[in-house]
Amino acid sequence: MSRIGREPINVPAGVEVTIDANANVITVKGPKGTLNHTYPASLTVSKEGNVVKVERHSDEKEYRALHGLTRSLINNMVVGVTSGFSKTLEINGVGYRVALQGKSLNLTLGYSHPVIVDPIDGITFEVPNTNTVVVSGADKQKVGEVAAQIRGKRPPEPYLGKGIKYAGEKIRRKSGKAGKS
Repeated sequence: MSRIGREPINVPAGVEVTIDANANVITVKGPKGTLNHTYPASLTVSKEGNVVKVERHSDEKEYRALHGLTRSLINNMVVGVTSGFSKTLEINGVGYRVALQGKSLNLTLGYSHPVIVDPIDGITFEVPNTNTVVVSGADKQKVGEVAAQIRGKRPPEPYLGKGIKYAGEKIRRKSGKAGKS
């Protein structure tokens, strides 16, 4: 039995979970928004009071993997609509900076033009200082995807460490030219 899949999901107060067993869709509604997920037909999702459980019908390898995955996705939905998710990006480099322009990000990354990044639905940007961006939202997958797209505009390079990196990310540095010895 999957240790992750076996765990029940506790639903906090203020969060509404509805399960449509015919269409295999679970909807989680909370203060930060509404999220939907279509789970596999081979699994059974049930709600008993303030607890959501995910069960599987078979012990085949595919279903064991889907069991834990589906439970984790539903748990992430519950956490997302209550507290939300965020990723922090740091910008390093001479002249590299970020500014909030309305709801969009205006990135100066050493190109001949500024790079504008528009938020998708459910995602918000915060700029605490000129070298930091906080991407936040209720959907964990969307937050990670938007953060990765921003990082992809100028990934950190290994010689000087210039570029956009995640907060806490270690950049493996290389030494420059060895020269004559």
